[in-house]
Formats: sequence, C-alpha cells, structure tokens
Amino acid sequence: MKADATPRASALIESLRDIGYSLPTALSDIIDNSITAGASAVRIFADTVTDDPSIAIIDNGSGMDRAALIEALRLGSRNPREERTPSDLGRFGLGLKSASFSQCRRLTVLSQRDGVVSGARWDLDEVAETDRWEISLIEERADIPHADLLREDGTLVLWEKLDRVDGGYRHDARKRAQHINNALAGAERHLRIVFHRFMERTGKGKLSISINDRVLEPIDPFASKHPKTQPDRPEELHLAHGVVHFQSFTIPHHKAMKRDEWEELGGPEGHLRSQGFYIYRGDRLIISGSWLGLARQTELTKLCRIRVDIPNTMDADWKIDVKKASAQLPPAVRERLKKIVERFVQTSKRTYKRRGQKLTDDARVPMWQRVLKDGAIVYQPNTDHPTLVEFEERLPEDLRRDFRNCIALVGAGLPVDSLHADMLGQAETVKATEAEIDALEQALHSMVPHLLEQGISEAGVRSMLKTTEMFRHEWERVEPLLAKILEQGEPE
Repeated sequence: MKADATPRASALIESLRDIGYSLPTALSDIIDNSITAGASAVRIFADTVTDDPSIAIIDNGSGMDRAALIEALRLGSRNPREERTPSDLGRFGLGLKSASFSQCRRLTVLSQRDGVVSGARWDLDEVAETDRWEISLIEERADIPHADLLREDGTLVLWEKLDRVDGGYRHDARKRAQHINNALAGAERHLRIVFHRFMERTGKGKLSISINDRVLEPIDPFASKHPKTQPDRPEELHLAHGVVHFQSFTIPHHKAMKRDEWEELGGPEGHLRSQGFYIYRGDRLIISGSWLGLARQTELTKLCRIRVDIPNTMDADWKIDVKKASAQLPPAVRERLKKIVERFVQTSKRTYKRRGQKLTDDARVPMWQRVLKDGAIVYQPNTDHPTLVEFEERLPEDLRRDFRNCIALVGAGLPVDSLHADMLGQAETVKATEAEIDALEQALHSMVPHLLEQGISEAGVRSMLKTTEMFRHEWERVEPLLAKILEQGEPE
C-alpha cells in the first residue's frame, strides 16, 4: 500500500529560496549556465531607478528552443549522477531556479535559437495562489526589459520582484536603488576571481563579463605573471574518478608590489584570510582562501596559496554543494595535501624570517636588537649603536646613567599588544616614524666611521646603509648626505 507524498509546490519552492545563496554566488550560478552553453560574453544590467527594479543576465550562448527551455525551468531537471562533458559546470539541475529564487520572486527566461525566440516564467506569487508546479509560457517579448538586446542566439535571464536584493527599502526608491547598486558592486570582485581563468583565455573559450556595459578585469589570486611570484612544480594525484592537479604559489611580499595590486590581491578581508587552498572545478573557482583544517592562517604563511584542480567527475567524492561554493576533501586528497602544506608553507615563512634576521646582523649596526630570552623573543634598543654611544660620551658623567635609563624605558615601553593586533592581517600598513633630516645626518656621522673602521669599503658602506631600516625609505634624502660624509672623510 502506498500514499501520495508529492511535495506542495507553494511550500517547497519557498524553501528553495533559503539554500544559502548570496547575490555573488547566485550570479555565478547563472554564468555557469552561460559558459556551459558556449557563451563568449555575459552582460549584466541592473535597472534600479524604476518602480519595479530588475536585474538581467544576457549571454550569447547557444540558446534553447521551447522544449529545452521548459526542461531547464523544471526543478531537478538533471540527475547529479548523469555523465557530463568536462566543460559542463552544472550538477543538480537546480542552479538556474534556486539561484534566481534566492534573489527574486519572478524569474523570466527568454531564449533564442536559430532565430526562434521562446520564453517562460516562474512567478512565486502565482505558485503561492495555485499551489501548482506551473510556469507561464510567453508569446510576446515586447514588455520584457532588455529583450531587445537578445539579437542573436543566446539567453536572457530576468529577475524581477527583487525582495532579497532591495534591502527592504521597497517604499524608498532612492535607498533601494543605492542598496541594489552597492550589492552589485560587492559582487564584482567575486565574479572577477571566480571566472578569472575563463576571462584570461585567448581565442576559443574566452569569456567577457560586464556590468552595465563596464567590462570586468580578471583577478588572478596567484599573481602568476608577477616576476616575484614563486611557483612550485605541478603535482598530480590519480584517483578512481579522475586526476587532481596541485600547484603551489608564493605570492610576492607587499614591498615587491604596487600598493593597489597588493590590496586587490588580498581583497576586502586582507591577505591573512586569502591564504590557503583555491579549489577549481572545471576552471571555475569554488573555494578560495581556506586551509580546510590542514593549517592555521598566520601572518607568516599569508603568502601561501595552493591551486587545486578537480574535474566534474569527482563531484560526489568532493561533496560539491548546489551553490558550488563548498566542498569536502576526500581522504586520499587530504593526505596528499597534508604533505604539500607541510613542505610548502616553509617558503612563505622563510620570506618573512629573512627580513627579520636582518635585525640580528651586527655588521649592519641595528637600532633594535632581537634577543631570545627565556624562550621569548625580546626586542630592545641597541645601546651599542654608534649614534647612541657617541651621544652618551658627550654627556656629563652624572647624566649618562639617566640617558641609559631613558633608552631602557623606550624598549620597555614597546607596545607589543598593539603591534600584534596591527600586524595581524595588515602588516603592510604598519610603518616606522620618518626621521627628521638632521637626525639622519647625525646617525650617518656616527655610523659611517664605525663601519669604515671595521674594514668595510665605501661601496660596502653604501650598500649596507641602503638596506638599513631607518635609511631605506629615505634614501633619496640620505644618499647626498652620505656622499658628502664619505668625500670629507672621518668628521672632526
């Protein structure tokens, strides 16, 4: 004996709205369909100034006839276990519908194939009234926004009744328009990085994405073309359902990049949260900036990024979700990645440690000393620095102890907690105070004779001082002073 358990349309379709899509992930799911359809251009338009705002996504892919369109609008139109072509970015047959419903209550799709236009619409308000799984077929397209842009084979996806995008400002047109525009602006970076490999291609397979006719530029999270990026050798792991490809990258230190390049590479959350694995499924990024429990996000490893490529034949093994925004590492992959991470993160740590070790190089007469004391790292002023020694010698005997005490207080007052908080994720924004020109000159008069007495050549002195912290960023001002001191010889 059996009973009918067909789900109620009005209840289930509302539940599909809360799978967890954001505007960026919803737009990405629509673009996935465009790529699968062979599109070379995706144009996104937002009409925010009207009483009924809308968002349209238009591609120049192969398009659909009426039968294919109806099937595409069916919930669960594809079995996730079906075999797919390598370029197929879909899985569950839910993306178009669930992504759209997460943002709007009316989904209209207009598609042209071989010169014939077909249209259909889901309206959740109608489903709520009828409680039936029915879509409306569209015979006329004159009243559909942006329909005139569909001039060749391709598809228009139109979102209306934007109750999930309007920010709740349904009775304030100005704030509603501002909120929608801000949401789209926030989605830009996501699209630029998720589809960057398609956007970077040349020839067949290249994809152009634009928002309101402004073409987006790709963001390569590995800065692959930067001369200071350190790529590791590629690796492969052959498993039952396909081959997993790995490649590790150490991105450049922030001092080796332009500031805008560095900030764009780190994104709004910064480089501390951008380190880790970047997992691609068919060249489409699905996970970015996570160690997936295999390592901790630390300041010393924030230059580490590991690219992982998987084919769509491994979806079940990786438990790819509907949004294509999360996955789980299969055991065999986890074991391989553990070894890669253990070996690779040391490269990033060495990049930072090399810079830190300069403080302990006595030949460079550092202003601060880095000392290991009782298992702790202690930073203290270098009381043997020539500038401090020379000044102390010029003081009366009864003031010298007070001077040393003042220097010791400066070291004891180092705001370690504040420095730690500031360095966490934004070390590149922490800078030393710029010294006045007379202070730099006094330091040079003290340090140059000291270095020359150690047998260092004038060229060596110049090279050493140029890499000393206090002079490095002021070298344009320091160099002429240094040249004058070297020309005059040891000062009187």
